[in-house]
Amino acid sequence: MDAFRIKGGTRLTGRIRIDGSKNAALPLMAAALLADGPITLRNVPELSDIKNMIRLLSELGCNIHRDQDDPGTLTIENADVKQTHARYDIVRTMRASVCVLGPMVARRQRASVAMPGGCAFGHRPVDLHLRGLEALAARIQLREGDIVATADRLQGRTIFLGGPFGSSVLGTANVMSAATLAQGKTVIESAACEPEVVDLARLLNAMGARITGAGSPRIEIEGVDQLGPAEHTVLPDRIVAGTYAIAAGITNGDVILDEFPYDSLLAPLDLLDNIGVHVHKLDNQQDPFSCSVQVTSERRLKPCVLSTQPYPGFPTDLQAQMMALVSLADGNSIITEKIFPERFMHVAELSRMGAQLIRQGATVMVQGTSSLIGAPVMASDLRASACLVLAGMVADGDTTITRVYHLDRGYASMEKVLNSMGADITRYQVDEP
Repeated sequence: MDAFRIKGGTRLTGRIRIDGSKNAALPLMAAALLADGPITLRNVPELSDIKNMIRLLSELGCNIHRDQDDPGTLTIENADVKQTHARYDIVRTMRASVCVLGPMVARRQRASVAMPGGCAFGHRPVDLHLRGLEALAARIQLREGDIVATADRLQGRTIFLGGPFGSSVLGTANVMSAATLAQGKTVIESAACEPEVVDLARLLNAMGARITGAGSPRIEIEGVDQLGPAEHTVLPDRIVAGTYAIAAGITNGDVILDEFPYDSLLAPLDLLDNIGVHVHKLDNQQDPFSCSVQVTSERRLKPCVLSTQPYPGFPTDLQAQMMALVSLADGNSIITEKIFPERFMHVAELSRMGAQLIRQGATVMVQGTSSLIGAPVMASDLRASACLVLAGMVADGDTTITRVYHLDRGYASMEKVLNSMGADITRYQVDEP
């Protein structure tokens, strides 16, 4: 099993490019199951989750070609539409596997998908996915741990897709994809507004779908009989971009980030600016969703009050990284998790490094300290792992992080990217009982 050894006290400088979005690419890849013809995706990140989705789609009868000259370009084509079982062995590795459910039941009239896995930081049911598909006239059963959905042809309906903690990005993606081949008109009310939903709608429309309103809480889909081939470029990963901006800030660095999705990160950027980490566009004429920025930091960081919210609010996927940052601020910060109230598995490990953290339910008070201390810690989920890497780069002494396979799900060769800007991170093998 891989681990990281991080020598603290480094300052990040240099220039890197932000990869394509994992959270956009996985539903985009699943949408290829709807098409009669090849779907070509560009700017696909090289991550373990992407490799697992390739394995899954291959088992579901898709031919997948990766461009040898450009590994970020994939072409996916349906070859055997009789394959409808997404096995647990693959699905358990990533929660986004559930995205194949809607496309398969819409295009192949049947789907059997194991209950999904992914990061274990709390209860994240798929009831919104199932409620939406049932509203489209799919028949849903649970058999031996598999979700089994069948339908002769889905029927367009008006669906309310809100849940106790807001809308669901994957749920919206699943229902929107399925509705493209439904008979009649579908309206999704309380749809997720995230950029990844908009990116999926762009691809589906390029395939021949008729979707309007993506990016708003109300999406309308006029069903069509068939979807065809298309080409699409995956948008930049806003969580990776935010993580590296925070990395520059926590190390008092000076970094340029290319293909930075500025307008997808307005809430985090506003908070970072108040804390003392400044992100400036280098050219205002560039696309605000993919531009070049310079990240600099004040020597003394200010505390903040942060609540995670659905987009366009502060994203839950940057909460852990921000906690590492404000653990070094002058004063007390308050962080409240409103999306996944149990998403605090990093608190205990960050405390081992000297962070002063007090948790009460879904809220953590962070008492700023002058320094962190290197220690052996364990990664527990994807974003918690990133939090520990950021803390390790500024800690006094060495930090070792085990189970960094979590990082490989969402960051392509993170240690190489950070080392290119001056970090000192070594990946090595460790035996774990």
